[in-house]
Amino acid sequence: MDPLRKVRVAISNVSLSYGTTPVLRDVSVNIEPGEFFALLGPSGSGKSTLLRLIAGFNLAQSGTIAIDDEDISRVPPWQRNIGMVFQNYALWPHMTVQENVAFGLVERRIPRETIKRKVAAALELVGLEQYGERRPNQLSGGQQQRVALARTIAIEPKVLLLDEPLSNLDAKLRVHMRTEILALQRKLGITTLFVTHDQEEALSISDRVAVLDGGVIQQIGTPMDLFDDPANRFIANFVGTINLIRGEVTASNAGLVFDSSALGRIALPPSSVGASPGSAEIAFRPHTLTLSASGTPGPQDQIAMNGTVAEREFLGEFVRYKLRVGDTDIVADQAHYGGKPDFAPGNSVTVRLDLRQAKLLAS
Repeated sequence: MDPLRKVRVAISNVSLSYGTTPVLRDVSVNIEPGEFFALLGPSGSGKSTLLRLIAGFNLAQSGTIAIDDEDISRVPPWQRNIGMVFQNYALWPHMTVQENVAFGLVERRIPRETIKRKVAAALELVGLEQYGERRPNQLSGGQQQRVALARTIAIEPKVLLLDEPLSNLDAKLRVHMRTEILALQRKLGITTLFVTHDQEEALSISDRVAVLDGGVIQQIGTPMDLFDDPANRFIANFVGTINLIRGEVTASNAGLVFDSSALGRIALPPSSVGASPGSAEIAFRPHTLTLSASGTPGPQDQIAMNGTVAEREFLGEFVRYKLRVGDTDIVADQAHYGGKPDFAPGNSVTVRLDLRQAKLLAS
């Protein structure tokens, strides 16, 4: 199957409510041609609703949805030429694999020989060319997902929508299938929107991610942008594991300082753009901390905190420590390898933080 034409999707000021309950609030986002774009958020955040609006299964009360500058907001779903893979795959149990893949083509009244050719090409693309005569109940979960993908690809859609397509698979197969989906998307070059509540899935395969909460886009960026530079407290908490230290920002002759029981009084670096006096939190990832036995000398340009190991969890590649620093709990992840010093619950330790790895968030 030849690469598909790459298109841009523009969502502008879209809002939708069910009765008096807002589901999407003034959502705007542009998906670039050929981009693998994820909509990430907790249950009820509005991500699947937004996907259904693009597909045409729901209509927004306000705003527009455009594909390559053509407004499709009021175009019926069967005229949008958008392909969607559902969470439960939605395969017809009484049809063979070939018949399932051909379904959308038959509905479009495409000539029989063309259908035969397109079905064969789609099944070859997903590696199921030998399974055409089987029925869905004779396939594994991963194979059923491939059939659903082949059925969608066969119609050569302008945009591919994936609504949590991996949620019914076991953990190992999910990792394998997300790699296959990305490889397929790259081969076809099709603009793709992928809905998930699993941050690992979103961060591992997406070009960019929009994080939703309460029907509002909280941040859009590359996976690294979201992880390294969260826009607010919600993003910091939702994407990865984070430590949040509450304190007070005050002004001094030397600039702004941050006061907290865990970190003490520290000068904020010039990189704390937008900081102003008032309540705030400093956020930093567990893997950016360094642990050593209490009293061990360390770099002078890092913040040193004295604490006690409360809990220890061995996770193979790293050890996760829950530490008590003053009246604050802090999580620290330390890479594990043979011979590296280990700390047991009750041990006194020094925790070091490089402020360049921390982010100041307004409370």
